[in-house]
Amino acid sequence: MTALLVANDGGHLMQLHTLRPRLGVEDVVWATVRTPQSESMLAGERVHWMAPCPPRDMGAVARNAVAARRIFREHDITLAVSTGAALALAVLPQARLRGIETVYIESATRYDAPSLSGRALAMVPGITTFSQSSALTKGHWQYLASPWELYDTAPVRQQPIRRMVVSLGTQEGYGFRRLLERLVPLVPEGTEVLWQTGGTDTTGLGIDARERVPAEEMAAAIRAADVVVAHAGTGIALMALENGKLPVLVPRRAMHGEHVDDHQLTIALELSLRDLCISRDADSLKARDLEAAASRVVTKVTDPPPLHISGVVRIPRQRAAQPAGV
Repeated sequence: MTALLVANDGGHLMQLHTLRPRLGVEDVVWATVRTPQSESMLAGERVHWMAPCPPRDMGAVARNAVAARRIFREHDITLAVSTGAALALAVLPQARLRGIETVYIESATRYDAPSLSGRALAMVPGITTFSQSSALTKGHWQYLASPWELYDTAPVRQQPIRRMVVSLGTQEGYGFRRLLERLVPLVPEGTEVLWQTGGTDTTGLGIDARERVPAEEMAAAIRAADVVVAHAGTGIALMALENGKLPVLVPRRAMHGEHVDDHQLTIALELSLRDLCISRDADSLKARDLEAAASRVVTKVTDPPPLHISGVVRIPRQRAAQPAGV
């Protein structure tokens, strides 16, 4: 069985890459967007590189839909799985039209309502839709598992902060200078910092900023770091937890033009309630938050249970009861 794994770059790809060992698939073909992170993460894998597919860009969806035809010509795909977002709209309906078993797993960013891509795909006959939040179990949506349930934290002896990783993600068109302006003065003198800043303007901040960092390099830097500070994206949160670090998560806010909506508030809240992050608004971040993060370590379940997504019967949409006589 050849499985096609589809995901936009960034957090969507990180989620699917983390889920893969639990899906019971061995022969895999990936479809994603080429970036330093995705190239590093999928090194040695079979990958079809797709065009960038920004949110709500239907032109990009159409172009990728045309490009996706090659995947189905070249491979005997029997299962297609995606964690979103817009790239799933280009590929999954084609898989279903070809009679291929098709599964959409909603991003962990969506706590109690599906994304726009998720809502669209849930309406396609035959596509099975799962959520990663127990609060999203209505209509077509079945709860699969939470990515956060595999992690736990414990205290460790606090050490001086000597190495840090700061990651603002790579979403084009949305800067997060508000965090940098607050954080730069809080970094202890002499600390070695990897600044991954995406499209954020860093003029005048006196930092050695990098737009993108390959996944392998980022993971190694996190393992060696004393503190990780990041926007509240699922990709960087998962990478921090996977590498044993309790992140300081700072949600981007729509009111400041830092993202399209406030879903990062939901991510930060959920992880904070699970004791898997320290969550702060950019304007309230303090040095003691960095020290608190450095005094915790994260552990992971060594043998997580498999996730059964193949052959699952789709739950039909619930219809309201009709009054008698109608």
